Amino acid sequence: MTKQSMKRPECSFLEAPIGETAAAGGIAVIGHPFDHGTATRVGARLGPSAIRAASHELGAYDPARGIDLREVLKLVDLGDTPLVPSRVPEAFAAIEASTRAVYEAGALPLSMGGDGMVSLPQLRAAKAHHPDLVTLHIDAHSDCYPIKEDTTATTFTRASEESLVETERSFHIGLRGSSRHPQAWSYPRDLGYRVVPMRDVRAMGLPALIAEVRETVADRPVYLCFDMDVLDASITPGVCNPVFGGFSATEALDLVTALSDLQIVCFDVNTVSPPQDVANMSALMAATVMVEFLLCRARHSG
Repeated sequence: MTKQSMKRPECSFLEAPIGETAAAGGIAVIGHPFDHGTATRVGARLGPSAIRAASHELGAYDPARGIDLREVLKLVDLGDTPLVPSRVPEAFAAIEASTRAVYEAGALPLSMGGDGMVSLPQLRAAKAHHPDLVTLHIDAHSDCYPIKEDTTATTFTRASEESLVETERSFHIGLRGSSRHPQAWSYPRDLGYRVVPMRDVRAMGLPALIAEVRETVADRPVYLCFDMDVLDASITPGVCNPVFGGFSATEALDLVTALSDLQIVCFDVNTVSPPQDVANMSALMAATVMVEFLLCRARHSG
């Protein structure tokens, strides 16, 4: 992956070095400015730039240990995948290629969408390097509907059809609200996914949920997809499809912390839509989720 093949960002995430390639054993931030499949809102293509800007309100140091996350994790910002959202096959090929380049460098992708469709080409790249892949999809929606069109509603439908993940060990967590399709929750179950609606999360509590996830996933490579609409819409109004009744900020960060020591092979944060955001709340929360993951990874690294 050459510097010329990626779109250089105006500012980097956490003021990390802007690089041409990822560092072996490090973490590479990469943006996918795509928003073709959203049902009602357009604007997620601006998500990566908004999250980068919001990250400058945060810090790159872990004060508990006095370390610089950028140094300890060999953090580099590769910029954005060059694509045209309306040219879906070409955009998907570009996202898959830029993600593969991170794997080929021996690094972990930390990606920013873009709407939920960006997860599919990233899953394809992850599967090529991790054949026994599972996914943890944290979202207010299943993105797994029984329809033919490629939209945000079919990302995990296609993932099952293409055998990108083992559905029996994969989760959809945080589902809630009404839907445009009657099988929005039943269809992923039919495909073998483990579906944990928000009401069940509340009933069982986070510790029990995390224990179930750990027992099921075990040591498998995990594609962690964190859709920002899993948070309550009062916290993240600027997302592609906001839904009330979701996780609080504290609960979301606790979940990231609890899952961060699994064998995560990609952390995909998506659906921030700046045109609908209020005071950059959603972008700042997305950046905070990413930084929490980095803090945990640095602590796990010793």
